[in-house]
Amino acid sequence: MSAPLSDLIRVGGAFARLSRGGFGDNLTTGDENYNKDIWAGRATFEMGGYGQPVLMRITGDYTKDNSSARGGHRLIPGQVSGAPVLDDVFDTRGGLVDPKQYVKSYGLSMNITAELSDAVTLRSISAWRKDDSASPIDFDALPAVDVDVPAFYFNEQLSQEFQLLYDQGPLHGMVGFYYLDAKADTAFDVRLFTTVAGLTAYTQADVDTETYAVFGDFTFDITEQLSLSAGGRYTWDKRRADILRQNYLGGGSPLFGGAGVAFGAPSTNFNGEREYKKFTPRVSISYKPTPDHNIYASFSQGFKGGGFDPRGVGTNAPDLNGDGIRQDDEIASFLSFAPEQVDSYEVGYKGNFMDGALYVAVAGFYADYKDVQIPGSVACTVSVGGVATPSFCGVVSNAGKARFKGLEFESTARLGRDLMTPGDRLNLSTAVGYIDAEYREYITNIGGVPTDVAANREVQNTPKWTASGTMSYSTPVGTGSLYLASSVSWRSKTYQFEIPNPYIDQKGFALWDASIVYTAPDDRWTLGLHGKNLMDKEYKTSGYTFVGANAVTGAIINNAAGFPTPTLGREGTLTAFYGNPRQVFLTGTVKF
Repeated sequence: MSAPLSDLIRVGGAFARLSRGGFGDNLTTGDENYNKDIWAGRATFEMGGYGQPVLMRITGDYTKDNSSARGGHRLIPGQVSGAPVLDDVFDTRGGLVDPKQYVKSYGLSMNITAELSDAVTLRSISAWRKDDSASPIDFDALPAVDVDVPAFYFNEQLSQEFQLLYDQGPLHGMVGFYYLDAKADTAFDVRLFTTVAGLTAYTQADVDTETYAVFGDFTFDITEQLSLSAGGRYTWDKRRADILRQNYLGGGSPLFGGAGVAFGAPSTNFNGEREYKKFTPRVSISYKPTPDHNIYASFSQGFKGGGFDPRGVGTNAPDLNGDGIRQDDEIASFLSFAPEQVDSYEVGYKGNFMDGALYVAVAGFYADYKDVQIPGSVACTVSVGGVATPSFCGVVSNAGKARFKGLEFESTARLGRDLMTPGDRLNLSTAVGYIDAEYREYITNIGGVPTDVAANREVQNTPKWTASGTMSYSTPVGTGSLYLASSVSWRSKTYQFEIPNPYIDQKGFALWDASIVYTAPDDRWTLGLHGKNLMDKEYKTSGYTFVGANAVTGAIINNAAGFPTPTLGREGTLTAFYGNPRQVFLTGTVKF
């Protein structure tokens, strides 16, 4: 709700309680799986506006998520325990319960807009956000402590942006300044007790980011039909990292209440920083043959700052100096990754036909990436006191080059408007997308030799085809109205990771949703019946894999039993997470 306190001051607030039983169960702990248990609130204070030259809006929010840890569904039997694959994909057997999962998130923002003149506006955007979370991640999804990861995450960031906007005559645009100070602290165990009794690889990583940027973007209307836009951004990025990895025997690390004792020297004990600078331009041209049609073309460059892999292992860094000692610069080069860059091109058309009854938008795009950042986690061996010890390693790297090209189509049409009863509306909305995404270069180290394996790698989470359509019909019922809608969405095969995996990759699938909503006279209240995923389609959204694969082709390597060979832990980690099953629910709204 919201209310004015005076002609200049307004306050508002919102409260939410989201609660849902699980779609499945954890058969080991008895907890519900895929449940929801969330509390949230927001408050807003506004001063000015409504004809005043200055408007200030301050907003604060808080969210507490006490939902149970989501457990994965094993796709293969346990390689040691023989635990069979469960019938219900929403059930799990993961036994890790400490720490109890929670997510706390809160923040403040302040937006001030001052109209300095009819042509010039100054805007200030300030924001602070913090979140703390704990999570027990049971990768193997079994009671055994095979690949169990208790984790803490602490993030905090402060940002400030100033914009000076100009709009007069044929010229309009802005110049601005942006600053960000962000801290990301992570701590987690990787417990491999079935591999070596009480073996734990503990990681504590603090990665800080400080970013400055100046930018400008202006559009000049050459004629009433033709406009030219140009802009640019210069970014300074500084990344600092403090990474500690320590092995323990006899149990988990002390931070997570374990009884483990430090074993050998730290495999990583690193402190360093990197700076990155980049100018990224943008230019576009737009032509409107009539007010209802727009043809445009654009070019822009993008920049994603480099950084440090917080899960990297310093003792695995190559000894480039040949002195038998991993020097600080060698470790820094091994743990760091370079900025990612992209050149993007787009041409498109947007237009209205038949007095606005049909809207169409078509766009073609091409993106050329360099130094693509590929995050990953793999099983590895760490030398601890001269002893080869199994462990878990981060492998964020700049794989090489990638290319994206494709087409997008959207339309909204009002059908049968000359045949419909007055007040009736029949609408059809459609969207189709095509993306041809491929790695043009993907360098990985095989036996100490850099090898290009691009031909056997896929771009993750990027289906080649996506499509959706919604048919909706609204009609008066007495002095109220009735709304009916049916939607179908479809996507083609999706790869969860760069290396194809037939167990966790998702084949093409479609989802069907539908709604019936009645709205009372004067929009005083509504009552709706909704269905999502009405065909109850099972589809994977993500997964974990720690099984053997050919370094070049990515083909999974099976053991003598005919199952994928474990590379981390002994049970074999191939687990999947699934999208929501069929849901049918009621909604109600009252306005006063």
